[in-house]
Amino acid sequence: MAMKIRLARGGSKKRPFYRIVAADSRMPRDGRYIEKLGTYNPLLPKDSEERVKMNMERVQYWLGEGAQPTDRIARMLEAAGVLDKKERNNPNKGAPGKKAQERAEEKAAKAAEAAEAPAEEAPAEDAAAEETAE
Repeated sequence: MAMKIRLARGGSKKRPFYRIVAADSRMPRDGRYIEKLGTYNPLLPKDSEERVKMNMERVQYWLGEGAQPTDRIARMLEAAGVLDKKERNNPNKGAPGKKAQERAEEKAAKAAEAAEAPAEEAPAEDAAAEETAE
């Protein structure tokens, strides 16, 4: 029997609340589970202690029994210091799209032009200021 430590959704429409559960991987997301291990409330601020609550002894037990945490639960366990941080790499996901790259290039070109323009005007202003000072 393949065990998973995963989230089971509760709460009403647009007000999510999750139970952290140990369940058979063949069971539905919100269906039957073996044991409730904690709760997760994404509506609370990230620095709140009430956002993620877990019974660490039971989580350790299920990990020892071979239960596999889902990606989201693995991240929570990494933040809690239970699991080692895993290297994740998806460089294409964070890259800006074509239009955003074009806008960035235009902005860089305008900034370069603006940087050149005051540098050329400054010596002329200095020379004019020196002539009036004399």
